Amino acid sequence: MNKLIYIKYLWLMLPLLAVFGCKDNEFLTEKPKTFYTTDNAFSSSDQVDQVVVGCYSYVRYMYNLVGQNDPWIAFKGANGTDIMDVPTIRRANRFNDYGIITPTHTVFNTVYTAFYQLIERANLAIYAADLPQIIWSSQADKTYALAQARFFRAFAYRNLGELFGGVPLVKEIVTSPRYDFERTTRVQTYQFAIDELEAILNDLPVTTAIKGRLTKGAAQHLLCQLYLDKGLANEADGADPKAAYQKAIDNGNAVIDGGTYSLMTSRFGARATQNPDYYFANTTATQTADRLYSKAGYPITANVYWDLFQEGNQDYQSGNKEAIWSTQVNYAAYKAEDKESFLPYSRVFGGVFRDPESAIATGTLEDVGGRGIAQAIPNFYTRDIIYSDKWATDMRNSEAVFRRIFLGNVSTNTTYFGKVIPWNILYKDGQTKDAIDAAKTQVYPVSCKIATDKYTGVADGENMSNLFRGEYIFRLSETILLRAEAKMRNGDKSGAATDINLIRNRANCGYLVTAADVNVDLILDERARELVYEETRWNTLLRMGGTVAVDRIKKYSYWDDPRNTLTTNFNLWPIPQTVIDTNKDKPMAQNPGWK
Repeated sequence: MNKLIYIKYLWLMLPLLAVFGCKDNEFLTEKPKTFYTTDNAFSSSDQVDQVVVGCYSYVRYMYNLVGQNDPWIAFKGANGTDIMDVPTIRRANRFNDYGIITPTHTVFNTVYTAFYQLIERANLAIYAADLPQIIWSSQADKTYALAQARFFRAFAYRNLGELFGGVPLVKEIVTSPRYDFERTTRVQTYQFAIDELEAILNDLPVTTAIKGRLTKGAAQHLLCQLYLDKGLANEADGADPKAAYQKAIDNGNAVIDGGTYSLMTSRFGARATQNPDYYFANTTATQTADRLYSKAGYPITANVYWDLFQEGNQDYQSGNKEAIWSTQVNYAAYKAEDKESFLPYSRVFGGVFRDPESAIATGTLEDVGGRGIAQAIPNFYTRDIIYSDKWATDMRNSEAVFRRIFLGNVSTNTTYFGKVIPWNILYKDGQTKDAIDAAKTQVYPVSCKIATDKYTGVADGENMSNLFRGEYIFRLSETILLRAEAKMRNGDKSGAATDINLIRNRANCGYLVTAADVNVDLILDERARELVYEETRWNTLLRMGGTVAVDRIKKYSYWDDPRNTLTTNFNLWPIPQTVIDTNKDKPMAQNPGWK
């Protein structure tokens, strides 16, 4: 079995508790038999590898939304960006009201701290790998362990640089309190991550038999993004960005044209011969053959994009040639081991039809996307605007991928039972503003990325909240879009259009872009079409600098909160106030636009 699945994050708390002995009236005298330190806590190479596995597990925790709380719903769930918002029932947790978002907000502190915890684990593995008592079965094993740890360190600093700008570079384990950390510049933060990856690039395998383990392609993808980031930061500083943009293109070329990875263009995987189907039923007892969408005259035809998000299809080793790096999720592990091997997307992102639509479409079964509680929702930009007019013909807008047809499932409603419910009815057009807001923010198209027609574990009591599939961290389509952006910024709009059309051709789009179409908005639109629910959108918006994030959040938010309260420009999240306050021996400047 893959131990990436079965080992939880390893917390090597140092120093560990000492073992004390006592006898009669000497019980007050400490007689420690063993003290554990960073030097003697490790005795085998397997323990070092467990620390590395802990890094994988921690990334899974963050990127799979295992925590299901506000910080991760903002970071991975894109809450408050230009693509996602919150429903009426989550207004207390809105993350685009800048009357209440300050540097003390828990989102900033949790995300900032989490990436330093990942760095801490990576630093520990790097340190332990060279301890004299560690015997490695081969130099290759040691080299690969170090390469993985250094990758995670680079990955963490890329995220910190994109979100917070220049941050302190912690290159070694910290064994005593420090209050004098010093911020670097954003370019320096990116450059450290670049140097890490360049140093270990040839120490990573081209492919690996173990699902989820890092490869050279993952490092090249990350370098493509980091060099793009560096170019953007250089440009913001008034420096020449072209060399960095070219390096981004070069690394993108290595992944895209290297022969290892390719876009999936034909149906594949566990359900390659199947189509999704749904019962218009709100209880399992009424899921009978006569109540299938296909029997009612609304069959759904699956496609290769749908296949990308079916259970078991997220790994290169399973035949998915565009999967560069994915988290490992397995239902058997979820049941038997850590209870963290799952993807809670139906719960976090799913609509709540049963609230505003209880009279015509209720329940928590597959037909309404499972047991959603709508902690973050696609706004109208994501669900409609990017697919309007000439952009409508697109596999990613197909019924299999982004389901817009819902049949009434309340048998006593003779008007809509088993029939298509028009969106003006679902959205309660003509009713009160409160009713309309509730409907429009709790009922929306259901993506195949967040729900399924075949939930695993129902027979064991699972309630259609979770998916048991892996999640992409890096997918080739994003590499292509990163290269397209680098080409655009380097003055090659024609090349950028060609790259974007690689994605659009795979999606059977009716419209292919031209050089005249290429700009930042097009890049962001295509990323939304291709990577919604996958990309960390805050990273994307903030790394672009300028007023990109502010302008688009104001433009596309469902609610007026940012339009009323976002009165200053920012292109970085703030350094958490607690970090500034506790770094008492070295003043740490706050990012512009934050008080």
